[in-house]
Amino acid sequence: MAKIASKSDEQRDAEANVEGFEEKLGPFVVAAETTRMAMVFADARQLGNPIIFANDSFLSLTGYDRKEILAQNFNFLMAHVADAEALARIKAEFESGSDCGAEVLYRRKDGSEFWSDVFISPVRNKNGDVVQYFASFVDLTRHKEALTQSRMLIDELNHRVKNTLATVQSIVWQALRTNSNPIAIRSAIESRLLALSLSHDLLTRENWKSAGLLDVVHNALAPFGVAGGRADRITIKGENIRFPPQAALALGIAFNELATNAMKYGSLSNEKGSVLIEWKTAPTPEGDRLILHWRERDGPQVKLPSHRGFGSRVIERGLAHELQGTAHLDYRPDGLVCAINIPTPLGALDG
Repeated sequence: MAKIASKSDEQRDAEANVEGFEEKLGPFVVAAETTRMAMVFADARQLGNPIIFANDSFLSLTGYDRKEILAQNFNFLMAHVADAEALARIKAEFESGSDCGAEVLYRRKDGSEFWSDVFISPVRNKNGDVVQYFASFVDLTRHKEALTQSRMLIDELNHRVKNTLATVQSIVWQALRTNSNPIAIRSAIESRLLALSLSHDLLTRENWKSAGLLDVVHNALAPFGVAGGRADRITIKGENIRFPPQAALALGIAFNELATNAMKYGSLSNEKGSVLIEWKTAPTPEGDRLILHWRERDGPQVKLPSHRGFGSRVIERGLAHELQGTAHLDYRPDGLVCAINIPTPLGALDG
């Protein structure tokens, strides 16, 4: 808090002049006192341009009482009184004023800081001499907060775009690497981009804060359940444990791969096969773990694939890495089983 200065005789005379305005220019002073914009008068004839009048809005903005403001140096509220650049901007305002004002960081009585645009205009006597300065302050707090929020959103958007482009690049590269047929390549890329798009839509509805596992699974499997009336052959059991955005995207793509494989070769490729997806949390010395199983039943007899395709790498390597756990595909003759063991996110239970 600034030291309260004592008033000189000149200061009292200057204040008396302002009080005189109330008689001669009453409406203007009354307007200055009652307007919502913070305003002060400063003495132009004394070093430091001490404040001789402050309206209620200025007192509300700064947290000071009027008696603590009057007689203070005009710059006593500056957060950094030795800021040469800010002092130069204020000096320029005193000398000539400007259309854009001087943007200055100030400190309130309670120690909190705020940015303000300062606009300064001279007040002249009948001889044309500058006897006082009239200053108005525009609080930029909300504007600064909005700028900060915008920068955060832009940074987050850049981060998401980079992650998405990396995922798309991986999808395309793997499709080209594992297929030579142009139609197969196109189908592989389109289906995986659709899965990515569906996950993005889900996270957008959730404001990109998190997504529930139940929602992720339903979202990823919706296209497969609707096609051919398979919805009643897919059973999902588990609480709606919430995952952060990047983990939700990884899970969505992984479930899409499992469903695609089941529809092409597994239990959803015939008329009677089914899929059971269930999970639960289990306490361990290292913290709670989420244990998830994808189990296929009554499909064609399963054979161990001759090579690992993109889908298996997405699940066993990518998903395990992204979620810092393990994922294993077990090609049992009676149906594929995928076992996933990952840490349960903190504060994960929905609603």
